[in-house]
Amino acid sequence: MIIHNLGNNNSILNQFIAELRDVSIQKDSMRFRRNIERIGEIFAYEISQHFDFFSEEIQTPLANTEVNLPNYNIVIASILRAGIPLHQGLLNYLDQAESAFISAYRKYESETKFQIAIEYAASPDLNNKTVILADPMLASGKSMYNAYKSLISKANTKKVHLLCIFAAPEGIEYLKQYLGDDIELWVGVMDQKLNEHSYIIPGLGDAGDLAYGEKI
Repeated sequence: MIIHNLGNNNSILNQFIAELRDVSIQKDSMRFRRNIERIGEIFAYEISQHFDFFSEEIQTPLANTEVNLPNYNIVIASILRAGIPLHQGLLNYLDQAESAFISAYRKYESETKFQIAIEYAASPDLNNKTVILADPMLASGKSMYNAYKSLISKANTKKVHLLCIFAAPEGIEYLKQYLGDDIELWVGVMDQKLNEHSYIIPGLGDAGDLAYGEKI
C-alpha cells in the first residue's frame, strides 16, 4: 500500500486540524463541519495530481490554447455519517465525480470488543473507475476495510484511493496487511496510538457526534 501523509509538510492544513482537535472550537458544530469540508478540498487537490489527464483545445477571446484536463471517471465513496462533510469537500473540487455512500458502525459485544456492521450501501457502477473511499477517522482500520470489501472489492476498478484525516498506526498496519500494494492511502495526520477502547490518541473524539450531534 502506498501511503501519502500530508502532515509531513507544514501547510494551512495544520490550522484546520488544530481547530478540529480544540475542545473549545469543537462546540461550534457548523465550524467543525466546515473545517472537515475544507480539508476535503485540500485532499481533492492533492489526489488530483495522480489522475489521468487528457489534452483539449479551448477557445479564448484571443486565441486557441491547449489545456490538460482530468479524466472524470471518478466515484467519491464516503462512510456515513462523519464522512458527509468530507465528501462535500471532495465534491467541491471534483464536481463531475459520481457519488457512493456506505454505512459502517461499531456493534459492541462488550465494553472493548466490537464488530463493524455494514447495513447500507448506494453506489454507481465502479468498474473501470477511480474510486476515492473517504472517512475522517482511521482507528482500527476495520471500518475502512469492511467498507472497501462490501463496496469495492468485487468491482474491476481502475484505481482505489483511501482517504482519512486522522490515522492511528494500528489502523494503517491493519490495512497494509489486508489490502493490495496498488492501493493508495492519503492521511492528513498520523496520530500516536489507539487506547483500550480503540479510540485514536490524541484524536479529537467522535467526529460524527461533533458534526451532527450525539446519537442514542
